[in-house]
Amino acid sequence: MENNKVWFITGASKGLGLQLTKKLLSKGYKVAATSRNEKALVEVVGNPSASFLPLEMDLTNEQSVKNAVEVTISHFKTIDVLVNNAGYGLLGALEELTDAEARKNYEVNVFGLLNVIRNTMPYLRANRSGHIFNISSVGGYYGGFPGWGIYCSTKFAVAGLTESLAAEIKPFGINATIVYPGYFRTDFLKDSSLLLPQNPIADYKEVRQSENAHKEDINENQQGDPEKLAEVLIKMSHEQNPALHLFLGEDAYNMANQKIESVQKELAQWKSVSVSTGF
Repeated sequence: MENNKVWFITGASKGLGLQLTKKLLSKGYKVAATSRNEKALVEVVGNPSASFLPLEMDLTNEQSVKNAVEVTISHFKTIDVLVNNAGYGLLGALEELTDAEARKNYEVNVFGLLNVIRNTMPYLRANRSGHIFNISSVGGYYGGFPGWGIYCSTKFAVAGLTESLAAEIKPFGINATIVYPGYFRTDFLKDSSLLLPQNPIADYKEVRQSENAHKEDINENQQGDPEKLAEVLIKMSHEQNPALHLFLGEDAYNMANQKIESVQKELAQWKSVSVSTGF
């Protein structure tokens, strides 16, 4: 596989973003890696070089995003692969999460991602080539988890806009892939990446159970290997006809199939109602 492509990765100081950045650099790719703190990137990846460009970027500030993209173009002359990885989890019942808590999750997970797409697309479009990976979640396909409604809805949004994006950019020779990871052993379930409601409501016992399970039992016991996930993304970036929907992890694969079977069953059960509404 050719390794002369330039990758632009958001949320690269930890988790999947960090694993992917390290893997790419070890294989000789060029990487522009962004984080809210450039120093944190240098500490975990290394000093800037001809192939590694650490960038401090605020996803929610479009000017900050624009500046980071322009510095990347100045340094590497192009961007070939965009990975919208930055985001965070929010675990709380819809009733107990405040408007501010919900909006902040959207600002980062959805509108921040859109800021990056909006400012990188002119270069990809001019090149008539490229690949955009938008990191959703299996929770962006199946949302039946108590306490994950806002987070799942941000990831559903990422999936929906990526389907439309794929259709919009296909004429320019650019591909888009929605990545739906299951549980991978990263920092995602730690306090720095998973926020809880400021005003929990005692009645939501299942939500509290979910909090405890994710914090105490699932954290650091996830079956997914982020290094293998990084390898998959690199290989997928070289596919002539890459996946639009990419479920990663056996858990994600199984959950997706369970939802598909459930929807098909309901379609069949309620078909007479569904088709009864025409003139």
